Amino acid sequence: MKELQLLERIALNPKVLAGKPVIKGTRLSVEYILGLFAQGASTAEILDEYEGLTAEDLQACFMFAATSLRETEYLPLVLKAA
Repeated sequence: MKELQLLERIALNPKVLAGKPVIKGTRLSVEYILGLFAQGASTAEILDEYEGLTAEDLQACFMFAATSLRETEYLPLVLKAA
């Protein structure tokens, strides 16, 4: 599945979870799904727990995070000696 097709599965709506990115048609945030993976949940476990989600929805969460990081500008933190 292409990047844009995946990103179309993610919605940003100020009326849903205060505008956090969510999987379209759900109240499951990208942050929450990525947190499940970070805690060791498998794709199969997440799909079993949340009926209606697809593997592509989960892949879209990773694509959204990767795109967000790619498009973010970072400034180095410089500490001045006292």
